[in-house]
Order: sequence, then structure tokens, then C-alpha cells
Amino acid sequence: MRSVAGLAAILAAASVYLYLLSAHLPPGAMPGRPGSGAGDEGVLEYRLKFPSDLDELRELAETLRFYKRQHHGYVLLLFCSAYLYKQSFAIPGSSFLNMLAGAIFGPWEGLVLACLLTTTGSTFCFLLAAAFGKQHVIQLFPEKVALLQRKVEENSSSLFFFLLFLRFFPMTPNWFLNITCPVLNIPMPIFFFSVLIGLIPYNFICVRTGSILSEISTLDDIFSWGTLAQLLAIALMALVPGALIKRYSKAHLKVDGMDSNGHSQDQKSR
Repeated sequence: MRSVAGLAAILAAASVYLYLLSAHLPPGAMPGRPGSGAGDEGVLEYRLKFPSDLDELRELAETLRFYKRQHHGYVLLLFCSAYLYKQSFAIPGSSFLNMLAGAIFGPWEGLVLACLLTTTGSTFCFLLAAAFGKQHVIQLFPEKVALLQRKVEENSSSLFFFLLFLRFFPMTPNWFLNITCPVLNIPMPIFFFSVLIGLIPYNFICVRTGSILSEISTLDDIFSWGTLAQLLAIALMALVPGALIKRYSKAHLKVDGMDSNGHSQDQKSR
């Protein structure tokens, strides 16, 4: 019970911090709206929420790009805080935030930010699970934890590459890996670098997509040579590392019996 209360207290404190950060905005004019003040801040406060679809993503990206011109530090702090909040508490939706990073900060700065924030947030999630949630993870997901435990033991000699394989080919969701690794006694350095390296292709795809979406204003822009070249780079970035890891896994890793949801295939056939 103490573990639940402690985690709830940390979640409540982080939620209050993020709300205050997003609600108390520095003064600034809205795009296409003259002046500044309470009216503009009200519009910004309404828009500063986690995007749930592409329309909301583009609207939020446009607002924050404009706002970043005068308040770069604030926008950076707000984005980092929101990203770490989602990652630390295993809240789905990181793909939209990765795309938002590309739309606001550009493809390269956005990629560096996404990789660092993904790794840092996942590490926070790891630490929270280690401190408050080990027994609850086992109680809630006994079969999945047992399966992962068995696979970790079978691949103990190539543990880092096994974790890389799971990040490249998400047989279990990333949030579940983050909360389960403390239960499996995965060393922190191995966990940290497997997240940092293993999620680079995924982060690259999302960030680059967000950057492209922010530059497209008409259908003709989609079929420009520049856009097509970027889409090709995204496809290669997704396929090449995955193919290399998959080739290595066939020779060195034991991943038989796992499907894309982390369940045992033997159990599903029963």
C-alpha cells in the first residue's frame, strides 16, 4: 500500500508542476493575432494539451514554433517536461511528441532531443518501477513476466543484444519493458544504452515525419523531390538496422515462443 501511495504522490506532484508550467505562460502574441495579453494567453492555454491526432499536432506545432521565436527556453522546458512526464509514468503517446519535436525543433535537434528524453524518461520509469512497483508488476502480468524472465536467462550471454532486439522489434510494448526490467534484475547501464541505441530508428522516423508534416502546405509538396528523398531516408533508417539485428538474432539469440504482444505462442495455441 505504501508503494501505491508513494507513486501516487509523485504522479500528483509531477501533474501539478506540468499544469502550472503550461498554465502560467510568458506574455506573447498568437500567430496571426495582433497584440498580446490575457486573451492570447487564454488561447495558448487551451491549445497546450497533449495532441491526440494529426490536426491537433499541427495546430500545437504552429503555436509553439511561433512562440519559440521569443521564448525558446520556455518552449524547450515545457516540451522536455511534458515528454519526461509521459515517459516516466508509462503513458502512451510518445510518437506524437516525437513528431512534435521534429515540427518544432527541426529534424536533427528534434532527433537528439527525442533520443535523450526517451532514454531519460525510460530510466525514470525504470527507477519508479524498482522503487514502488515490482510486486504489482508481477501480480498484474505474471505470465508475461515469467516469459521474459525465461528469455532473459536463455540470452544472458547476449543480454544487451537481446534487449536491442526487443526495442527494434517490439514483441512487448516499450512501456512494459521499462517497468519489467527492474523485476528481471537488468543492470542499469545495459538498460540505459539499449534504450538509447534501440529506439534511434523509431525516434528518427517519428521526428522526421513531424518535420515533413510541418513543411507541407499543399498536396504538391508531398510529391516534391525533397520530400520523396526524405521519405526514402526514413524507410532505409527503419529497415537497415532492423535487418541487421534480426540477422544477428537468428544466429545468437533465443526468441522462439514470443509473439508481437509478448505472449507465449504455446499458450495462445491452447
